[in-house]
Amino acid sequence: MSLLKQKLAGMMAKERDDVKSLKALGDKVIDQVHVAQAMGGIRGVKVLICDTSYLDPMEGIRFRGMTIPETRAALPKKAGHEEPYPLGLWWLLLTGEIPTMEEVLDLEAQVKAKSQLPQYIIDVLRALPRDSHPMAMFTTAIAALERESAFRKRYNEGMTKAEYWEPTLEDSINLIAKLPLIAAYIYRMKYKGDEHIAANPEEDWGGNFAHMMGVENPEYKDLMRLYLLLHSDHESGNVSAHTGHLVSSALSDVFYSVSAAMGGLAGPLHGLANQECLKWILDLMDHFGGRTPTKEEIEKYAWDTLNSGKVIPGYGHAVLRQTDPRYAAQREFALKHLPDDPIFKTVSNVYEVVPGILKEHGKAKNPWPNVDAHSGVLQVYYGVKEYDFYTVLFGVSRALGITSQLVWDRALGYAIERPKSITRKMLRELAEKAD
Repeated sequence: MSLLKQKLAGMMAKERDDVKSLKALGDKVIDQVHVAQAMGGIRGVKVLICDTSYLDPMEGIRFRGMTIPETRAALPKKAGHEEPYPLGLWWLLLTGEIPTMEEVLDLEAQVKAKSQLPQYIIDVLRALPRDSHPMAMFTTAIAALERESAFRKRYNEGMTKAEYWEPTLEDSINLIAKLPLIAAYIYRMKYKGDEHIAANPEEDWGGNFAHMMGVENPEYKDLMRLYLLLHSDHESGNVSAHTGHLVSSALSDVFYSVSAAMGGLAGPLHGLANQECLKWILDLMDHFGGRTPTKEEIEKYAWDTLNSGKVIPGYGHAVLRQTDPRYAAQREFALKHLPDDPIFKTVSNVYEVVPGILKEHGKAKNPWPNVDAHSGVLQVYYGVKEYDFYTVLFGVSRALGITSQLVWDRALGYAIERPKSITRKMLRELAEKAD
């Protein structure tokens, strides 16, 4: 039995007892729903359980209680590199504990043992039109991997509910192992002349992804590790994580659940936003002849954007009320490695100008930048300029958070999700009665 599976198996009884004690409090009222929440995408309604991370409006994301700076400092790092092993973060999300180097390397070994892309996945990808969006290719390949589901096979054989988490973990390891291979194959097939690069057995999971994409710069490999950490988990209420939980609650396996989650991530109001942010920055620079515009020019361009009825992408967040710490971590990386890059200088100037404009504009509850406002400039600097691919990078990372949540959903026997709907007429009547 692997070190990770041993660790999780030892935690199950205690965590299940905790769930039983919470169920005994079932008649306690913890929240109330307003008409605005029912009409506004259930925003802010406390109806989900997520132990892997928590999004604090002022501090940003906490992974198992740890801030991003704390997490980056505590997780093991590969010798000679600045950023942690991304699979060390996955261990933290799954267990709630910082792994030792031995535990991280044991998990790396498990993943490497599964890191072979089946020929049928290659055949599926090559059968798709070459101008398909990378996320359409990505979600299709993940769904096709379902033929390997250990959960489905064990379920058909008649396993007990207490065993559900074990094949879910097995499927998760299998999927996590193959996602960088799928993503890198899509990238090389679409943008790099269909010339592919074999995995390097000496690299870790994050560094190997960069290698297979064809970016050998050691700085970029650290950027990839940082990127995979920052985008991994964001509570369970965001579209991709919630979709994964929702689909999984029907006892659909990891491959169905994550494929569906990636469909949600592909939307411009979610993961595709990183693409929109970079496009706005590049359009801004093009508007001023390709140079870094002055702060005065940015101010005019930003107001023109808002006055045309559009938003400034990358600014604002559904929960956060401060600068996203994920933005701050990427800015820290850029200040160290590419302080004089013209696009980064533009992003920096936008950071100094736009929050004030949004405050004056008055419609944004949070005028500060989120993670999407910065990630594109870093990718472009290291040569990954195909910004319609960026959401695939996001997807590889987000799978860490989704799968860790799904393992615990199975272990704790969470119910199928089935909220109740009412008509608008009924909602109006309820609101009038409340008045």
